[in-house]
Amino acid sequence: MLGLYLHRESVIHRLPAGVKLGGLLLVTVAVLALPGAWGALAAALIGAAVLAAARLPTGRVLAELRAPVVMLTLLFGFQALLAGGGWEETAVAVARFAALILLATLVTLTTRVMDMVDLFERLFGLLRPVGVNPAKMALMLALTIRFIPLLGEQVHEVRMAQRARGVERNIAALFVPLLVKILTMADDLTAALEARGYDPADTGTKVTGTKNSTQR
Repeated sequence: MLGLYLHRESVIHRLPAGVKLGGLLLVTVAVLALPGAWGALAAALIGAAVLAAARLPTGRVLAELRAPVVMLTLLFGFQALLAGGGWEETAVAVARFAALILLATLVTLTTRVMDMVDLFERLFGLLRPVGVNPAKMALMLALTIRFIPLLGEQVHEVRMAQRARGVERNIAALFVPLLVKILTMADDLTAALEARGYDPADTGTKVTGTKNSTQR
């Protein structure tokens, strides 16, 4: 689940996690602020440059986009039908989010989970006086980021199973098994955290062995 990091000797891999996540945030704001497809085009060009600089396998990265794009098309297409909007707006929305998913995937493939956890923990440490547990919040955000590409893989598996049964156009046949898979993954993650000694009631504990397990 957490083994999405691909080690390469590149300048992108050597960048601090804060720089990469900060850049992702700035690009996201720019993509959503630019009108029409200009934001998606800019994000796609940035993604292509980062992909080349990080020396990542292009096929692997593009495969991560297949399932999210299918899901986004279904969601925005359904919304367009209900709202009576134009398909041009739907295509632009899908392109925007696909470009952002590409950039988020590049961040996950070039950043160790432990580096993300350390960054988030330092940031949330500023909120400790108001009762925030930095370790728990950092772990939650890091896992959320890692679940985005994993969710795409699960959508792809469900779609393949649908196609084999001839029900690929049935929306319920997509979301029901996908929900079951997500809940199963959540249960497995809970069991893994408990096996590593994580105590959700302890405000000072961290997950033991996280660094080794997340870098495999």
